[in-house]
Amino acid sequence: MNSPIEILLVEDNPEDLTLTLRALKKAALSNRIHVCRDGEEALDFLFCQGQFAERQTSNAPRLILLDLKLPKIDGLEVIQKLKADPQTKHIPIVALTSSKEQTDIVRSYSLGVNSYIVKPVDFERFVDAVRDLGMYWLLLNEAPKFAE
Repeated sequence: MNSPIEILLVEDNPEDLTLTLRALKKAALSNRIHVCRDGEEALDFLFCQGQFAERQTSNAPRLILLDLKLPKIDGLEVIQKLKADPQTKHIPIVALTSSKEQTDIVRSYSLGVNSYIVKPVDFERFVDAVRDLGMYWLLLNEAPKFAE
């Protein structure tokens, strides 16, 4: 995997995954996306371990779209581990979840999530939200440059 990953999408629900990928494509943001289907796979990908041991840590995604309700390791634990590590703490994380629970929202922000978005049921609203996310995080936001 030599080309840079722009978006890491972490989603276990096949319907939500298809919907999100369709929304990214419709918003012209479907280039260089990597999908992980649980929190453990996402952490392995980001820390270049397990099946991703050959991946370069310098090829970090520019944005992580993270569901919170994941198998193996949930999204809150993923946020906690990423924000605690100097190599990954600066990667923007957007919680893209169906959870409207205040405890999830408060805990996500306490752990360092950059944004919390509840998945809209209406596809066009979802496309708009995904397009706006991509415009901001991939085009407008100035990410810090770090020496490798």
